[in-house]
Amino acid sequence: MTVNELKKLWEGFDEETGKELSAITDEKEIEDRFYKELEFGTGGLRGVMGAGLNRMNKYTVARATKGYADYLNSVFSGEISVAVAYDSRNNSRFFAETAAGVLAENGIKTFVFNTLMPTPVLSFTVRHLNCNGGIVITASHNPKEYNGYKIYDDRGCQLVPHLALAVTEKINKITDYKSVKIKAFDDCVKDGDTEIIGDEVLDAFLNEVRKQSLYEKPSELKIVYTPLHGTGNIPVRKILEGMNVSVVKEQEMPDGNFSTVRSPNPEEKDALSIGIEQAKRENADLVLGTDPDCDRVGTAVLHKGEYISLTGNQMGALLVNFVLFQKKNTLKSNSVIVKTIVTGELGAKIAEDYSLCVVETLTGFKYIGEKINKYEDSGEKDYVIGYEESYGYLVGTHARDKDAVVSSMLICQMASYYKNQGKTLVDALNEIYEKYGFYADALDTFVLKGKDGAEKIKKITHTLREKGASLFDGTEKVEEFIDYSVGVADLPKENVLKYVFEGGSWSAVRPSGTEPKLKVYYSVCGKDRTEAENRLKKIQSVLKGEIED
Repeated sequence: MTVNELKKLWEGFDEETGKELSAITDEKEIEDRFYKELEFGTGGLRGVMGAGLNRMNKYTVARATKGYADYLNSVFSGEISVAVAYDSRNNSRFFAETAAGVLAENGIKTFVFNTLMPTPVLSFTVRHLNCNGGIVITASHNPKEYNGYKIYDDRGCQLVPHLALAVTEKINKITDYKSVKIKAFDDCVKDGDTEIIGDEVLDAFLNEVRKQSLYEKPSELKIVYTPLHGTGNIPVRKILEGMNVSVVKEQEMPDGNFSTVRSPNPEEKDALSIGIEQAKRENADLVLGTDPDCDRVGTAVLHKGEYISLTGNQMGALLVNFVLFQKKNTLKSNSVIVKTIVTGELGAKIAEDYSLCVVETLTGFKYIGEKINKYEDSGEKDYVIGYEESYGYLVGTHARDKDAVVSSMLICQMASYYKNQGKTLVDALNEIYEKYGFYADALDTFVLKGKDGAEKIKKITHTLREKGASLFDGTEKVEEFIDYSVGVADLPKENVLKYVFEGGSWSAVRPSGTEPKLKVYYSVCGKDRTEAENRLKKIQSVLKGEIED
């Protein structure tokens, strides 16, 4: 069928869908909505909300859930149950209720939270309630137009590729979107298909988080916290009880339009701008901001009169340094930290100094969660901390996903520890640089939307793959060119290219799995800041020149 024929078909689904689609006259917009189905990847679904095959809506959510239900019914027997959570985004609760209604029609019991809840709490809940899986409705840090649908296995870990493929095969068998039956949510609750859960599960989660506490001596540390209109407000404030915390009132309450920020992404400096202004008025030492589903946290630190934003790589290195120092007497010969292949090397250097093993995974915390499961089953390694450059960290094994609740607690404890020594987190970072060398880490993001953008991303990665190490001839010596799409060691195949330069520096290129973006990562070391940053600029110019050409 042509995109226009598909548009016409969908116009007949229901009155609201029909009105939305019939009002569109832009051919490019019609093409983008119907040129492909919204893909179910290893992270589930994620896309712009609206009517159409390539959008997040009642029909795409119901179809995905029907496929997931068919998968669960083919793998498990007896009573099957799924935990369901949702964030503050527009339509999140509606999509959660839709999922529960489809699962009920397929004989699967659901536990649905009575209010919005962080992603790491959902990960915890799957095991806490002995569920066979989990769903969380969130698009994490994406702009307000987006929503998403993530599936978790029976260990509370996002689906890794072979499991995602098994679910995808079930989903792809469903060709008639309108045919999926959805039981009314109120009837699900009344008939016992759905059980509403609340504070008792969150309290159990927070009790597990508190077990990761490392430093509780009082300090004069002053903290400003913003949940950026998301799910972190109650859990983070509860875990920081006893500390001097003020909340950004303008961003305290749920708001699916994220009306006070350009984007609710703590990776972007301006996301914390209102928090920083409040911190200036209060002379606070630290600004914390968690994203809508509270699995990532960004920070700004008062240092010599100005607020300095720390990157995910910098905070990851600080946390590795702090956690390993505080746990130095309990570390084991098989203790391990886990990081992704696009995460900087500074934390790894610190871990190696403590004689820890460093394990690398592909991008995505599901792979770190998979390692935790493996180590828990085999006992071969003792997991200490896992992290990725995109502001996601996990200490402890209470969850199988990144957790901004435990991270917020430890960041504040770490800042208190240094505050009691008359230091800031920036001072601590500079001490790390002095010991291990300076690392200039950066991320360049190229937004390429729609069908044309997808084709351009494919073309760029093909060209880079063809040129290989020769791309940097005359600029940098490439010691190794790694193409992860052909398989590297025991890692699954993935469309990532990595250039490893002399001295342990590297750059990596990968298409985003959740947004129409091409991402380029850099981790460049030098004996000091000037050397590292000059080297970074040279490497950046080569890759930018190739991509923007």
